[in-house]
Amino acid sequence: MILLKSPRQIEEMKPASQIVADCFREVAKLIEPGITTREINNFVARHITKLGGKQFTKGYNGFPAETCTSVNDVVAHGIPSNRALKDGDLLKLDIVAEYGGWFGDSCWSYAVGQVQPEVQKLMKITKECLELGIAQALPGGRLGDITSAIQQHAEANGFSVVRDLLAHGIGRSLHEEPNYEQIGVAGKGIRLKEGMVFTIEPMLNEGTFRITIDDDQWTARTADGKLSAQYEHTIAITQDGPLVLTAQ
Repeated sequence: MILLKSPRQIEEMKPASQIVADCFREVAKLIEPGITTREINNFVARHITKLGGKQFTKGYNGFPAETCTSVNDVVAHGIPSNRALKDGDLLKLDIVAEYGGWFGDSCWSYAVGQVQPEVQKLMKITKECLELGIAQALPGGRLGDITSAIQQHAEANGFSVVRDLLAHGIGRSLHEEPNYEQIGVAGKGIRLKEGMVFTIEPMLNEGTFRITIDDDQWTARTADGKLSAQYEHTIAITQDGPLVLTAQ
């Protein structure tokens, strides 16, 4: 069942999402060659607490850290470690925060130092897919309007869209209905209604859309070892159109 939020509840969701956004604004200053993904994770964990929020990811279904730090061919759910980032790496940082019983969730991609043009293109197109998807989050539309916009733009630029990791509703739980793939057909799927709050989070791969999971049961990688990028926002559907709660 999809839980619609009232305008008041959407207002109550904003602080959690803005804690996440502020974490991205601050941590972006630190991302450079030589920093470890554990150092990034620890900074974010401290910053969430500093802003009055609660971390949620550590311990969630056994996940061992406060953030997901996914580098290069890791699509998602990368576990922070003492691995130092290198010049040319592509980092995806996924942050969740809780405040007042509500959740915010976002992921951002970062170029570490100087990256190759193909990395820049992958990041650019993935971010554009997010923006195109958000533009279709209109009351009265269909979920397929969002997913079709993402899939068409990705594939027109030579990239594939990950199927096996889903976007999701969000509210007083991190994962609510709808859970959905980010591929689809315009005009199909559930009707979009005012009060729906969910993530839009395209994950684009250079090669195949297929993924594998490491022995740690978390780390998701591209099946062919090629690069992956992701951008994610928490959005609400309002009478005035999409509201990006995690806007930076």
